[in-house]
Amino acid sequence: MRGPLWVKDDSANPTHSFKDRVVSVALTAARGLGFSRFACASTGNLANSVAAHAARAGVPSIVFIPGDLETGKVITTAVYDRDLVAIEGSYDDVNRLCSELVETDEFEDTAFVNVNVRPYYAEGSKTLGYEVAEQLGWRLPEQVVIPMASGELLTKIDKAFTELVEIGLVEAPANGWRVFGAQSAGCNPIAVALHQGAEEIVPVKPTGIAKSLNIGDPAAGLYALEAVRRTGGWMDYADDDEIRDGIRQLARTTGVFAETAGGVTVAVLRKLVESGKLDPDAETVVFNTGEGLKTLDAVADLVGPTYRIKPSLRGAREAGLLH
Repeated sequence: MRGPLWVKDDSANPTHSFKDRVVSVALTAARGLGFSRFACASTGNLANSVAAHAARAGVPSIVFIPGDLETGKVITTAVYDRDLVAIEGSYDDVNRLCSELVETDEFEDTAFVNVNVRPYYAEGSKTLGYEVAEQLGWRLPEQVVIPMASGELLTKIDKAFTELVEIGLVEAPANGWRVFGAQSAGCNPIAVALHQGAEEIVPVKPTGIAKSLNIGDPAAGLYALEAVRRTGGWMDYADDDEIRDGIRQLARTTGVFAETAGGVTVAVLRKLVESGKLDPDAETVVFNTGEGLKTLDAVADLVGPTYRIKPSLRGAREAGLLH
């Protein structure tokens, strides 16, 4: 990259992911609508956020997760002492069950943030786009690279930019902005549809380490395709080794320790530059949506002490630390 490259790091939010944005909006609306319990289907970060916000508000919650979720995300949800239900299946199985539960009498008082109050939840993602414009001095970047699970985040950042231009708070870049999407190779139905020139998205069974992006039947996938095609962007995907390399490269060069979704974004950025799809001279923002401490297993086998020495000058000298 020769042009300015920025990392929009959302790992410093209360539960260390961008999901605090969408949950704040959704649960504020839910309370106004009279719901007395909060819930969600989640690949991890949303579960953390719903449980934490419910605890802060003194409201009961129940969150549903796939049974194979990373230990870090299970612990950082369960610690709030709210109900946590692990499902023997994928996220898509979890989401399907929640869509059925919301229709039952037992859950009529429950706001599932990404089901029956989803319109509010989705709009919360726009705040990322608003904040990027504000932090750049009320202007828009020429290119953005965004991780995709359902595709909702990508579409809402694009929508946020459009709204800011329409109300006159910012001017669009001379050639507009271009939106790029990043998926993992283990769950890449939106990117595959783009590569194939397809108008429909074929659901997949997710695999791989980027579990926060493992939505095999993405609800906003078609909207993400439309946004990328309209803006002249592109999508690509990264395998597990490339994701790990992306995590380490971001940490090494910026001091930002990203979860696996951030590793996906960095790895795909590299591919987009190498393939010529992304302009290396244009100002670009890449998005890190979560904290690396949540997915330690992804890099645990790759990092560790550089030296192991005895507590003496001789030990330091033998290791080459002294000459």
